Amino acid sequence: MAKCCHHEAPKTGFSQRFRMALWIALILNASLFLIEVIGGMQSGSSALWADALDFAGDSFNYILSLIALGMSLYWRATAALVKGIMMLSFAAAIVIKVIWSYSNGQPPEVMTMGIIGGLALAANIVSALVLYAFKEGDSNMRSVWLCSRNDAIGNVAVLGAALGVFGTQSVLPDLIVAAIMAGLGWSGGVQIIKGALAERQQAKHHSHAHS
Repeated sequence: MAKCCHHEAPKTGFSQRFRMALWIALILNASLFLIEVIGGMQSGSSALWADALDFAGDSFNYILSLIALGMSLYWRATAALVKGIMMLSFAAAIVIKVIWSYSNGQPPEVMTMGIIGGLALAANIVSALVLYAFKEGDSNMRSVWLCSRNDAIGNVAVLGAALGVFGTQSVLPDLIVAAIMAGLGWSGGVQIIKGALAERQQAKHHSHAHS
């Protein structure tokens, strides 16, 4: 999930093929983020909103990977800090949505959930296949491939929630999946913020030591 994606800057020798693979993954993830946000609003599914959090986190990481070569440690850490804060904000919004949906008690629209969940799963499979060639590369290359592979689990969970809603005609399967995914997103955001703050301090100390 989102917390697996706080990876290091690419090392020298960052290949053109890997850059192209990252662009493909970025376009897929950013597109699915928008689709899931809109789909979550249309269907009333909290699980889709929660999965959109994951796509947002991944999109930000692919952007960081693409530009990290030209950034110092301090600014990479600052960018990661912004991402962590965004993830916490989105996770909090999902929790509020879960509480509202529970009080409302209206099950989400299953067909929309299923279609968008299937599209999201296909997008992550394509991302994983595109990045598969780099799974034995440096830590950055390995981490972005593992992210796409692991994110497919979240998409399967959304499809499971859709089946659960269809079978029970209850909002609970959707809310349970959303709550779990929001919790993972919150945990990932906290970890990223802690790491980013530590890296900013490290960069400051390194700068002072060489000044």
